[in-house]
Amino acid sequence: MHRRQLILGGLAVAASAALTGCGDDEAAAGGAGLRIGYQRFGGLSLVKARAAYPGATWSLFESGPAVTEALKAGAIDLGQTGEAPPIFAAAARVPFAIAGTSAPVPEGEAVLVKKARGFRGFADLRGRTVALNKGSNVHWLLVKLLEANRMTPADLTVKYLKPAEGRPAFDNDQIDAWIIWDPYFALAEQPGVQVLADATGLADNREYILVAPGALEKKSAQLKAFLGAYQETTAWGIAHPGERARVLAPELKIDEQVTARALARSAQPLAPLTPAIGDELQAIADGFTRLELIPGSVDMRARIDPRFSAELR
Repeated sequence: MHRRQLILGGLAVAASAALTGCGDDEAAAGGAGLRIGYQRFGGLSLVKARAAYPGATWSLFESGPAVTEALKAGAIDLGQTGEAPPIFAAAARVPFAIAGTSAPVPEGEAVLVKKARGFRGFADLRGRTVALNKGSNVHWLLVKLLEANRMTPADLTVKYLKPAEGRPAFDNDQIDAWIIWDPYFALAEQPGVQVLADATGLADNREYILVAPGALEKKSAQLKAFLGAYQETTAWGIAHPGERARVLAPELKIDEQVTARALARSAQPLAPLTPAIGDELQAIADGFTRLELIPGSVDMRARIDPRFSAELR
């Protein structure tokens, strides 16, 4: 097996172990430590790597949709996703509140193609095969790219592939383009690979912290302490980018230089929740509804819970 496949396999840790964990009753037990669902490269990974919040139980997930599935199963108290997974989860009636967000990171997701194919812009992909992870942040990027180029989903053949499936499909020319986020994006930036577009001017690509209702009720003090540690750790990482990359590279199990490149464009400060954030999420949800990508409308503003905003400033 190639080293690249080993890396992708490591990044694609299955959610099944976490999903078979504690149920809703234990999630609501205030005496238990926080159970945190994180993605390998999200802001929470630095908290874990630095052991900045002792006593938590950490569960690794490959993507945001897997995190929301764990919330639905009662397997975690809080988790981190991009901007689209909360909307798909709300449409599926998963109970959660949004407790925090980050500054925009539009350069942290992109459309990758092979230079040899000669594509000059996204419109050149008309009639081609594009792969992405369904319900993740890049799903909204696809919607915005279609709008910007006066295209519809019918103009493409869209394949829904998880990151560990998308990379070999891209490498072996089984797809024409791969829409992906960091660190998978940074890992794929090899000779002969071209960034056709990123989310700049199209999608904010924020991170969101989702919290289970039981944890909000029974673990409010723990959540407050954790989010304070999260904010402090994030600020430390921004102030010390070199050390941040050295700390995270072993956690990511990828090269330190690749880690630094991904962090340079994707690591941003946390941001308190405001009405504008609710409006932003609602606009995304309405866009998915118009395209019938989710069943009916959802009220994302009602999911915003700003009680911890002071910890995120």
